[in-house]
Formats: sequence, C-alpha cells, structure tokens
Amino acid sequence: MIRVICLLIGYCFGLFQTAYFYGRAHGIDIRQYGSGNSGTTNALRVLGTKAGLLVFAGDCLKCMAAVWLVRLIFGGEHPDIIYLLCLYTGAGAILGHNYPFYMGFKGGKGIAATAGMVLSFHPYFIVTGVLLFFGTFFTTHFVSLGSLLVYAGLMIQLVISGQAGLFAGMTQGQLVEMYILFGALTALAFWKHRQNIVRLVHGNERKTYLLKKNKVDAEGETDGRAGKE
Repeated sequence: MIRVICLLIGYCFGLFQTAYFYGRAHGIDIRQYGSGNSGTTNALRVLGTKAGLLVFAGDCLKCMAAVWLVRLIFGGEHPDIIYLLCLYTGAGAILGHNYPFYMGFKGGKGIAATAGMVLSFHPYFIVTGVLLFFGTFFTTHFVSLGSLLVYAGLMIQLVISGQAGLFAGMTQGQLVEMYILFGALTALAFWKHRQNIVRLVHGNERKTYLLKKNKVDAEGETDGRAGKE
C-alpha cells in the first residue's frame, strides 16, 4: 500500500505541466507547435533558451519536491526501503508528466522529471547522469540520444551498485524490485523515444542547440506548427 501512496504522490506532482503553463502564459498551446510534446526540448525549440531552461527547472523540481515529501513522511518509519520508495515516487512523477489525465494523457517524455528523480535519489548517480547526458548532448546535439544513454547507463549502475551493497538494509528481493521498476522506466523512455530512435538510425534526427536558433520541425517549417514527432 505504501508503494501505491508513493506512486500517487509522485503522479500528483508530475501533473504540473511546466511547458504547457508557460506556453499558455505566452499565448500558445505548446502541444500545437514543434514536436507537439509538453516538455523541455519542445519548449526550447519553440519558445527559446530561457523557456527551455525554465521548463527544465520546473519539471525537474516537481519530481524532486515529490521525493523530498516522501522522504519527510516515510523516511523515519521505513529507512530500510526509502530508496525504493523514492524510486516509486519518481516513477509516479514521470507518469504524471507523460500522461496527465486533464490533458488527454498527452504530456512530455519524462526526461527532465527523470533528472529530478536522479538528483534527489542518491548523490552517487548524479555524476553519471550529468556526464552521460551533457557529454552526449554537447558532442552530438541530440537530446534523445543523451536521454537514452542516461537511462541505459543508470540502469547498469543501479544494478552494479545495488549488488555491491550501496543500499544497505535492503533485501535482495527489494533490490530486484528496484531493478525491475527502473527497468520499466527505462523501457518507457525508449518507447516514448521510438520515433527518435528511428530517425537516429536513419541519420535525420533533429539537433538541438542552446545558444542559437533551433528548427522547430524536421521539415524546416517556418510557422512552428506541430511536426512529425
């Protein structure tokens, strides 16, 4: 039951769609522009660097806030499984971001929310996430590739560190539960990026830049309307 509560707490926090609300404040529905996603990358492409950074911060912080709340509520009572509960909370926030019920279950892809989960989960994982994402992004300018490599890398690190005893107090069954949960999030991330993967394979994935203008869709449209992502 406690796991369900953590999922629900995360989902409620994840419902705050930063890109959507930011877009509405500027007179547009972000889902009708660029890729059609309510997330950081689309906000960056459509509304500019400032918008992208603010949206990233908002989506990241909502997941961090949910995890912090769970730590506050359950940390003293369940210290042995607090990392597992934090992961359930982060999963809920990602689901709330990706599938907000009040927007017809059409949100983002959950990468900024994932960053928030990593930042509030365990400091051991922060360096890996930062190096994999920004190393890939600044080398290739493919947000999708960086995001997928982060998930793959963190999945491997989670299993290795878990078996090495990083999460003291957790049973092997609880560790396996944690691996399965993060594996499901990894599978979800790859599913949400399935079209990006196809474009990466065919060499026509969109590049994203922080300090210069981005094309809003793969066809080079100038009106900003939703592309084919």
